[in-house]
Amino acid sequence: MIRVQSVAPRSLGAALGLLPGTLLLAVNGRPLEDFLDWEFLTAEDAFLLRARLPTGVDVEYDIERPEGLPLGVTLEPPRIRRCANHCDFCFVDGNPHGLRDTLYIRDDDYRLSFRYGNFATLTNLKPWDEARIVEYRLSPLYVSVHASDPVIRRWLLRNPEAPAIIPQLRDFAAHGIQFHTQVVLVPGVNDGTELRRTLVDLWGLGEPILSVSVVPVALTEFSKHQLVRQPLGEECRAALAVVADLATRAVAERGYPWCFGADELYLRADQPLPPAEWYGDFEQRENGVGAVRYLQTRIAAARDRLDDLRGARIAIATGTAMGALMPQVVATLEQATGAAFEVVALENSLYGSAVTSAGLLPGAAFLAALRDRRDVDLALLPAEAVNDDLRFLDDLAAHDVTAALPMEVRFSYDFADALENCGLRIAECGLERPAMESAIRNPQSAIGEGRG
Repeated sequence: MIRVQSVAPRSLGAALGLLPGTLLLAVNGRPLEDFLDWEFLTAEDAFLLRARLPTGVDVEYDIERPEGLPLGVTLEPPRIRRCANHCDFCFVDGNPHGLRDTLYIRDDDYRLSFRYGNFATLTNLKPWDEARIVEYRLSPLYVSVHASDPVIRRWLLRNPEAPAIIPQLRDFAAHGIQFHTQVVLVPGVNDGTELRRTLVDLWGLGEPILSVSVVPVALTEFSKHQLVRQPLGEECRAALAVVADLATRAVAERGYPWCFGADELYLRADQPLPPAEWYGDFEQRENGVGAVRYLQTRIAAARDRLDDLRGARIAIATGTAMGALMPQVVATLEQATGAAFEVVALENSLYGSAVTSAGLLPGAAFLAALRDRRDVDLALLPAEAVNDDLRFLDDLAAHDVTAALPMEVRFSYDFADALENCGLRIAECGLERPAMESAIRNPQSAIGEGRG
């Protein structure tokens, strides 16, 4: 059963008398288990809904609605499917003590993989889950493969019951399901020959495998360093050589690279990033694949809408990984706006220096770096660093952080979103924030699987 969280005023749901707290029991006689059932079973223009109002009264609605008219009903957040693996490199296990409870949830949920692009391992599927994936055509799914060899994958996941991933993907592919996949590179385990085997095995599944990314393992100060380590530069270069071999083959046979290294893999290998055209539609940019080139394309696309900001001094606060790559983006911004940009690369004071992602920076890091910077007119902070409640990972409120800073502050996903209609007078930019993506997609839950 699922429960109504809110009903939009003057919506069809409100006209029916649905109220917050209403239990949605069945559609056309089929029990509702979660938001997937609700969305797929109510997609028709006519259906029979059985519900239980907060008063305890059961009601049946014979609903007919104009095509495309939404019901206006928002559901309570789903219960997250927990991860049954125990990876040595699990980012959740690398959390320090004392954070919000939600940061310790290890999710591995195929529903969120379909909806939000979270990576799942598919190790906790029941026959009923498999049937739903096929029936509802939940495609594409984002899958953490890590290794195609079942023994090595089980070792990486610390799960002796994990099913063999290649047959699992092949079975789904036979029913039309497609996948974006990732390999988290753990040196000495799934690199070298095993990495090549994994990529070749995924390639052998054909077109249902839309892409595969190779991402260096990310560890915090609190991770299990006695069991796993991050790859060295030479190991990253070797991995990129394997990626390049498969990508060259893919371009020749399918017309696009198919196999990608994360930006951080290039950074650690001290190698230049491929051009923007290499990444196609940037399907795995939220996995750190082509993120820099994506920013550049977004800025270029918005160039005519960016204001003339000559004389403005703008600071871009980011993580150390993007800090090393950001000059390429800043050059584009300066050409487009005339402003003077400064990249402020912040070391992560919560997780340690090994965690370089901007989205995992705590509020305290921004405060420490910017509170005395009266030489800056505007600071751009990564929107991914706060959740839907506008709180950083260390639970500092975004409003409290921005109020303590001496300059104007904007949260931004791609810089262009914060610099359009900004005007010459930076002080008038305000504190408007782009709508934050669902909490399922921001760091507090993404780190539950993410690179895990």
